[in-house]
Amino acid sequence: MRTAFIESLCRLAAKDERIWLLTGDLGYSVLERFRDAFPGRYVNVGVAEQNMTGVAAGLARCGKIVFTYSIANFPTFRCLEQVRNDVCHHELPVKIVSVGGGLAYGPAGYTHHGVEDFAVMQALPGITVVAPGDPIEAQLATEAIADSAGPCYLRLGKAGEPAVHAAAPPFALGKAIVLLEGRDVTFLSTGGMLHKTMQTAQQLRESGIDAGVMSMHTIKPLDAEAVRHVAETSRAVITVEEHSVTGGLGSAVADVLVQSDGSRPRFRKFGIPDRVYREIGSQAFLLRMAGDLAQLARSMVESA
Repeated sequence: MRTAFIESLCRLAAKDERIWLLTGDLGYSVLERFRDAFPGRYVNVGVAEQNMTGVAAGLARCGKIVFTYSIANFPTFRCLEQVRNDVCHHELPVKIVSVGGGLAYGPAGYTHHGVEDFAVMQALPGITVVAPGDPIEAQLATEAIADSAGPCYLRLGKAGEPAVHAAAPPFALGKAIVLLEGRDVTFLSTGGMLHKTMQTAQQLRESGIDAGVMSMHTIKPLDAEAVRHVAETSRAVITVEEHSVTGGLGSAVADVLVQSDGSRPRFRKFGIPDRVYREIGSQAFLLRMAGDLAQLARSMVESA
């Protein structure tokens, strides 16, 4: 996803001189192509993410479209006050890009896990929260947020996520993408979990369970119409995210279901348990603690 992002950003910057890129001393082997092509619009502020956000806000006040880039926990948790007061309060076109959302930096320990970022960023006023599911969506999302008026948060994976879409699908912020329709169970997936979700759906289909998949690349604003649609057409709904089960996509979908007048299917959240991860290990190792997605779906369908 990182490569898709920077390639897309370079194309956009070649056409729009307002686009700037700031980094907090990260992105080596990824951001150099932007730095070399547009040296006057690239700033490495050093290990100073709060300052990076303040500088981005100042540039945005001068008419620039500013992208900031760092590991998921740094541009969100470390500089939350600056994002809230400098960027969101003034409705500035600062695009906060985080790499390695979720458990991608698992070996670095809990300090580098980005598993509460959706909850934190959703709570801020006027910000769009986007987590593309594969490199194709990452490219489309970069283009979309660059063209949007206000602040945005873009969460990218870093684990060489494979392309799920065979070709670029229709893409608009706040509009989910349907990959498979499912009568028995529908997975609402966000971010880098899309590939695993598709694999699980295909596995269930081979065993006779009609499983569907929808890519919820935008968490805020959420596609409430799509959520209500699957509530009417599927017996069970499961949200899938590499994020805490508290405050992420699952909570946003549950909020829509509770406030809807139509039918309410069996609903579960699949994500990171609501606890501090003291274990150290790979992304795959830590994700296994979330449980078995296929088994969860089977149990819900069988008991429906």
